[in-house]
Amino acid sequence: MRPTRALTRRGTAALAALASTSCLFLAACSGDEDTPAADPTSSSSAPAEQDVAEGTTLDATWPLTGLTVRNGTADKKYPVMVTKIDNTSSSAPQRGLGSADMVVEELVEGGYTRLAVFFYSTMPDLVGPVRSMRASDIGIVGPADANVVTSGAANVTINRIDKAGITWFTEGDKGFFRDSARYSPYNLMDRLDETVTLARTDKAARPDDYLPFGEMKENPKGAKAVGLAAGFGTHVTQWSYSSQSRTYSNVNGYAADGDEFDADSVLVLRVQVGDAGYRDPAGNYVPETKFTGTGQAMLFHGGRVVRGTWNKKSLESNLTLSTGQGKKKRDLVVPAGHTWIELVPADTGSVSITAKR
Repeated sequence: MRPTRALTRRGTAALAALASTSCLFLAACSGDEDTPAADPTSSSSAPAEQDVAEGTTLDATWPLTGLTVRNGTADKKYPVMVTKIDNTSSSAPQRGLGSADMVVEELVEGGYTRLAVFFYSTMPDLVGPVRSMRASDIGIVGPADANVVTSGAANVTINRIDKAGITWFTEGDKGFFRDSARYSPYNLMDRLDETVTLARTDKAARPDDYLPFGEMKENPKGAKAVGLAAGFGTHVTQWSYSSQSRTYSNVNGYAADGDEFDADSVLVLRVQVGDAGYRDPAGNYVPETKFTGTGQAMLFHGGRVVRGTWNKKSLESNLTLSTGQGKKKRDLVVPAGHTWIELVPADTGSVSITAKR
């Protein structure tokens, strides 16, 4: 059970921003998907196996990465903080991605995307540019009982966010400022290490794991995949795997140099998208990702891809993954490390896979 927190909304309302719908293609890969795979990163990223005898305590792990806590505890007197960051060329350079535990990319108006950037193990001194919330965020931040750093949202979205009991902070709250070197609305930045003090709790607690963590050797071997492109419509996010660093790099991202998010895993979830019920100032319909139900899943890790199914019973419930069918059906786990989740529209989005260079 997640720790209970006071559900008090902070901040003033602002208007939502740009971004997406979706469209693409699905390229399959050949390969043996029935044989368990060795995890090429297990020695460095996954917690070591431990004998659990009576009176023995397991090593603490971080809830968003599954990585072992090297010093101290994962119990904190603050919640997970999710910052909404623009993901268009106007956002460059994005700040704070290199300190994130996890990132979720979601569709917004016009076929563009926005990032929900999760912070817990580290609170950086600078994140942004900060943009607005969407109703899609309820299902994204709900499982972590997270607070949201945002530029605001349309009134209809604010009403739904508040009704869901999500605490959020915006311009005028501690830590927010306008960067004179950028132009509006892409100049709202935040000192997250200051804003998080507004969300402090009386008792330290650890949120539930966001993902079903485990070791890659528990999964089928999968097929070779040294790259992928997740298409949302106008925007396509491209990833390239490095066998040297054993991570995936976003080759067309907007992060500041040295502040990139190097993903140990990229988890693609094909999701249904509906109409949020209003249009942006440019007249584009605002899409809403339906992050409940079930759909296709693709786990990219170690230069391979394993296909499966995701399931999420409600907006606040945790994500589960499985692979195989019938008697061969089993849990699909995400190796401990930093994960980028792509919520790609099932009907209009696409995923193309590069099997080899």
